[in-house]
Amino acid sequence: MVWQQVYDPFHNMFISTALAAVPVVVMLVALGFLHIKAHIAAGLGLLAAVAVAVFAYGMPADLAGRAAMYGGFTGLLPIGWIVLNIIFLQQLAEQNGSFQVLQDSLSGITEDRRLQLLLIAFCFGAFFEGAAGFGTPVAVTAGILIGLGFSPLAASGLSLIANTAPVAFGALGTPVITLAKVHGYDLMEVTAMIGRQLPFFSLLVPFWLIWAFAGRKAMWEIWPAILVTGLSFAIPQYLVSNFIGPELVDIIAAIVSMVALIAFLRVWQPKTVWTSPSLRGKDVSAAEAKPPRRMVRHARADLVRAWTPWAILTVAVFIWGLPPVKEFLNGVYAPKFPIDGLHNLIQKVPPVVPTPHFESAIYTLNLLSATGTGILLAAVLGALVMGYRPVAIVQCFGRTLWLVRYSLLTIVLMLGLGTLTRFSGTDTTLGLAFANTGWLYPFFGTLMGWIGVAMTGSDTASNVLFGGMQKVAAEQLGLSPNLMGAANSSGGVMGKMIDAQSIVVASTATRWFNHEGDILRYVFFHSVALACLVGGFVTLQAYVWPFTLMVVH
Repeated sequence: MVWQQVYDPFHNMFISTALAAVPVVVMLVALGFLHIKAHIAAGLGLLAAVAVAVFAYGMPADLAGRAAMYGGFTGLLPIGWIVLNIIFLQQLAEQNGSFQVLQDSLSGITEDRRLQLLLIAFCFGAFFEGAAGFGTPVAVTAGILIGLGFSPLAASGLSLIANTAPVAFGALGTPVITLAKVHGYDLMEVTAMIGRQLPFFSLLVPFWLIWAFAGRKAMWEIWPAILVTGLSFAIPQYLVSNFIGPELVDIIAAIVSMVALIAFLRVWQPKTVWTSPSLRGKDVSAAEAKPPRRMVRHARADLVRAWTPWAILTVAVFIWGLPPVKEFLNGVYAPKFPIDGLHNLIQKVPPVVPTPHFESAIYTLNLLSATGTGILLAAVLGALVMGYRPVAIVQCFGRTLWLVRYSLLTIVLMLGLGTLTRFSGTDTTLGLAFANTGWLYPFFGTLMGWIGVAMTGSDTASNVLFGGMQKVAAEQLGLSPNLMGAANSSGGVMGKMIDAQSIVVASTATRWFNHEGDILRYVFFHSVALACLVGGFVTLQAYVWPFTLMVVH
């Protein structure tokens, strides 16, 4: 029997919106203020989502249970699979000392922590976001930063802040390609529009990142390097998105930015070297950080052995992200399993969609084409290069699985929560509340994308969720649909740092278990502030000359 979603079950948007927000509030309060462990907080949020869906929105209990289960499967593959295997590679590198050699070689480029952040968290992270997305950049960069001696809070929080500007074009442009495909936008037009919003924040985020880490004075001490990093990312981001397409925006911009920064550091170094590993030199986690290491020089063979696994990882992630490779691997093995009792049994209705639309629920076991599988292959090949025997590789994988067991459980529960809110329509209620803001819609519509990513953990999912609503609302208000479709994606990137999935990935990569609430409290202000700045910029593009000249109609 088909169940139609209801977006205002109490015929009072204030009450309906308040109830729709309950699951997210429960989880965030439990995690950020009551200091409850992440997997328990996620479980409480999921129970609250089930209660709201069933008792307030009238969703049949069996549909609610199946929706949560479907989300849990998605949490394991692809998200959990990425986390498990990147930590596996990190464990292998740490146990034989190769990771320390890698850290020493990075320190050889610069001992200044601020410049290391620019190079690793922003540039290197953007490359992995462009190639793979789905938690990979945070897992890699947070792990490297903690190995370099950064405090757990600094490594986790700053990796999350850095992983913002590249997200809209992550995983070879998947979020914007999906937005255009699902909701009928012109792909090149909406790509160009995003490319006329995000470059300003690609220039801002490196400054923001260093200010958050070291403070305003320390930030200005290295402003030339920050400017080089931001400009060399923002300009290619604009050019590629406006004249080529969405697939290679992040990869090209990240490579250009990385090369430009390294070249610049050969001719310029700051007068004072910032060696503190913690936030502004005084955060509470500093005691857990390693002291700055003296520069150590290693033999060329040791350097090659240490860097080879990460070079293999980079190549593997890039190859696994290529659409032809994914299509080939999916053709070899990618069985689809319609979720009985859920698939095509829930119907979205106007005003969210122009005509009633059935929600599909098909789980694809794309194990071969999953990014995590490419990471696993890279880890195994890297282990052989590092001199591991097969038995030792298997033993290390088993230890890693035990190490991240609670993190995997948390991801499963949080994806179950996010999927249930989508199928029950409660997230749509929140979106409709934003859509009723009249001439302020450009600002609040941008925040709709932000809350979509914060709830689902994915800019792609947020675009699927709210992309159609943005188009309809823009047309009703006389705004450019491309402007608001792009705003959904651009605003969404700032929600990436507070989504529970990313926070768990960061805490796992830094081994700072059960401190997810500390990370959330630290990044929350940065997320809200940057999202509001994006909203303000979109509002200028909607109404104020000369910003209106940027809009693609």
